[in-house]
Amino acid sequence: MTQDAVAILYQALPPPVIDGLRKDAKPGGYSDGGADIAFVLRGQGHHILTPVADPDPTRPLDWVFPDTEEGIAAAMAAGATILWANSVLFEGHPLEAVVGQVRIVGQLPELMQRYDDKFATNRMLEQAGLPVARSFLMAQAARPDVRALAEVEAALADAGLSFPLIVKPVRGRGSQGVSRVADLAALRAAAAGLIEDAKFGDTLIVEEYLAGEEVTVTVMPPVDGTYRALRPVRRFDQKDGVAPYNGDVAVTANSAAIGADELASPAVQAMLEACVRAAALVGARAPIRIDCRADAAGRFTLFDLNMKPNMTGPGRPGRDHQDCLSAIAARAEGWDFPRLLEAMLAAAW
Repeated sequence: MTQDAVAILYQALPPPVIDGLRKDAKPGGYSDGGADIAFVLRGQGHHILTPVADPDPTRPLDWVFPDTEEGIAAAMAAGATILWANSVLFEGHPLEAVVGQVRIVGQLPELMQRYDDKFATNRMLEQAGLPVARSFLMAQAARPDVRALAEVEAALADAGLSFPLIVKPVRGRGSQGVSRVADLAALRAAAAGLIEDAKFGDTLIVEEYLAGEEVTVTVMPPVDGTYRALRPVRRFDQKDGVAPYNGDVAVTANSAAIGADELASPAVQAMLEACVRAAALVGARAPIRIDCRADAAGRFTLFDLNMKPNMTGPGRPGRDHQDCLSAIAARAEGWDFPRLLEAMLAAAW
């Protein structure tokens, strides 16, 4: 056994509403991935704390502590020296109260909240000189830096955008609420639907649609002072130009790491350099995942930085085909899922 005692946290707290926007909670609060992590690390000889004495491999909640004040206190009372925050964090999260008392695998809560705003994050990256998809904010009524739905034609002209376009939430998760629209009527309908539903808040992003292939890049935190991008993973079999939500279609069914020849291409190397720079700009302390698409000329543009990638993988019974996108990327680097988790654990701060 290793000296450290590791407790995995899952998302039990409902996501807060931030400036009228919210991030929809994943069913189960990432407890499935948390159980995958705990089960595999225990098999690797790590001291993994669990809320029950004899956890059942088929019951995720046997392996993870809630990310509430009480759940964190229970993990600490059990002797945790590392808390693995497999959860969506935010300013005021109970984890902040124990920063400095234990080591943490995960992001700083304040930074996760800041960079979960997809629009603000992209504008920050753009100002730093990185290639980012063009977009603007829209709501039912206009306010500073937000266009009204009724003036969408003028907003498109001002932004220099043309159809098709992407409509999506500001603080969405995965491809939930994301749609490609082919004309003005479809844009108005998609926008009105998101605003009326209010699941993600009252504001949305209208973004340019890039017609080239889509890839996603996992960037590992700087254990040795240097961020490292893993092999890009191509997303194929998209539905109307949007990758299906992974709760509906497992990513192993529509994703594969690119080949070595393509990896060496100037376009891909430029994209990887941009992703590494982006990870440094957001101060990533755990893996992040950045979705990118190519334009008609084959130049890749960043469009969605994810501070909390899904982290599932094989090991537990019935989980043989549960590789997440980051695990697929890691396998192309010669790492299996346990090796990926070891690298994440080594980055505890």
